[in-house]
Parts: sequence; structure tokens; C-alpha cells
Amino acid sequence: MAASLNKVFLMGNLTRDPELRYVPSGSAVANFSLAINRVYKDTTGQKKEDTSFVRVVVWGKMAETCGEYLSKGRSVLVEGRLKSRTWETADNQKRSALDVVATSVQFLGAKTDRKPGENPAGSAPAGGGNGSDYGAIDTIDVGDSPEDQIPF
Repeated sequence: MAASLNKVFLMGNLTRDPELRYVPSGSAVANFSLAINRVYKDTTGQKKEDTSFVRVVVWGKMAETCGEYLSKGRSVLVEGRLKSRTWETADNQKRSALDVVATSVQFLGAKTDRKPGENPAGSAPAGGGNGSDYGAIDTIDVGDSPEDQIPF
């Protein structure tokens, strides 16, 4: 069998608040979308911006933490893998989507409803406590996910 690799790193801003649910087994699952911007110059030298929107699925404790601390507009760095899914609509139309299943989420930047210098956990900022909103980056890792229980 030929070698393969399925690894994704994305940095962007949430387009909406995370949607947190629980599957019948009790596992938490959250999903949100990221807006990822790319700025470039076209052939005439004009500055252009291209935005991609990517759906992210998060499982377990990490899903609960994302649901608690993330909100629309927040910057995150997501590490994960691509997962394709297909389904059929009520009118027999075939649909497909490509999602990112997160294995790590790092919260970047400032949470809008906290005091400057306070990290999302509410403790003193990292990096010597200089009061910067960018002093703390929170990382959440997750192990295996029960993908066969996806409720959407």
C-alpha cells in the first residue's frame, strides 16, 4: 500500500459561535466554521483578498471547552485531519462535505468578554504578566473520537 498523510493546520476566525451537542453515548461534539483569509496581488499588482470557509468538528472534553470559551470572531489555530462525508437529502439529492476533525485547538488573541491580560481560564496571563491580551495561548488536545456517532 502506498504511503499517505492526512494532516491539516488552519488558523482563522470563527464565523459563528460553536454548536455543542451530546451524542447518545454521552460524548460531547462541537462544530464551528473558520474563515481563513489570503491576501495576494493579482497580475496587475492590485491587492486582492480571498476567504475560505472550513467546517471544524471537535470531540470530547475539547468540544466542551470550545463551547464554553470560543465565540464568533475569535482566532484559533486548529490541527486535525480531513474527513469526507456523504448523505442523501429528502428529495434524493446526493450531497457531500469535507470537514476538519480537530485533534488540537489553540485559542489565539483576546476573548472579547474578558479583562485585558486575563487568559480564558481566568488566571494570570502567561509570559510574565505583561498585561497583553496575546500573552496566553490555550491548547486543548483530544484522543480518538467516536465519529460513528455524529449527530448531524
